[in-house]
Amino acid sequence: MIADTAHSVRDAAGCRWPAPDGIPFLRAGRRALAEAALVHLDAGEAEAALVLLLADQDDWWRGPTAEPAALQRLVRERETLTLREAMRLLAWGPVADYFAHRWSDPTFLAGLALAEAHWNEPHSAFELACGIGHHLRELARRGVAVTGADVVFAKLWVARHWVVPEARLLCLDAAQPWPHLGPFDLVACHDAFYFLEPKRPILEALRGLLDPARGVLLIGHVHNRDWPNLSAGAAVSAGEMAALLPDARLYEDAELTRALAAGRAPQAAPADDLRGAEAFAAAAGPGLPAPHPVTGLLALPPPGAVLRRNPLYDAEGRIAWPSERYGQEYGALATYPPSTSQPSSVPLTAATVEAARRRELVDLPEGW
Repeated sequence: MIADTAHSVRDAAGCRWPAPDGIPFLRAGRRALAEAALVHLDAGEAEAALVLLLADQDDWWRGPTAEPAALQRLVRERETLTLREAMRLLAWGPVADYFAHRWSDPTFLAGLALAEAHWNEPHSAFELACGIGHHLRELARRGVAVTGADVVFAKLWVARHWVVPEARLLCLDAAQPWPHLGPFDLVACHDAFYFLEPKRPILEALRGLLDPARGVLLIGHVHNRDWPNLSAGAAVSAGEMAALLPDARLYEDAELTRALAAGRAPQAAPADDLRGAEAFAAAAGPGLPAPHPVTGLLALPPPGAVLRRNPLYDAEGRIAWPSERYGQEYGALATYPPSTSQPSSVPLTAATVEAARRRELVDLPEGW
């Protein structure tokens, strides 16, 4: 894949694809959409191209399509809109709640714990199904060169403008042939693998991105087919996951969250012991180190961070879930207390570090 113009790229076969704001749109199943966007871009109509691409969604989406007028406003006012306002204009509904509060949700903390427990001091990292870049942001702030791919262009565009502007970003379907990438020291897929098919070829493609000497592969928060999950997708059992990654260490997702909250190493488990788990995670690769305590390399914000009171708390300092479903899905494993007296903003210090660990205080992006 090479740059073709300031707003497009060419793949190995010579086919042109739109790349507004430096994000190549490579979805093999959306060729007509790509060509329509190229027509606008070639004519100097970047806003019209973005409106087309920002309306696109994945095949699991059952929500509304964003209104063109809302997307036009999003494009025109992106320098002044907050992340939450941007997601409202995209009509993401419950997904916006998930993304807005992901910095404190237990599944995100489990992903941080998985990465920190098996930290191999990566210089480069790739994340498949990276969403709006929550994990990429944490890695980039530790000096890692990050690349993210997702099937939804709008998520990547939000990542570019509100979360992790320095990332290399690609829009593609996980099941299609990928452009040449890597090798990477760290390759991950968090809270999305249960959506992806076909699983074995996708895992093989992820393994193919690993540095052959020191690469680490992390598959976080895989929904267990043997547990009644709230989300859609193509979940797998722990036994099936073990068969797909026979050299992997498996963890119950909740164990990873608890390990982060306690500042200890997570305990791996055999697949048979994970039959009743809501979700699990896997770590593999030629450079996989033995698990070590999750003391704060990723579990805590970087030095100098300015923390804010978790926005899940209302003005009186009591938890107010953004929706009943959100509370059902994340409340039971929450590491933050049901009420708080923390100030609205405070620096990370020895006095606030434990509140930051349990996400009573959070490190939100500037434009949250």
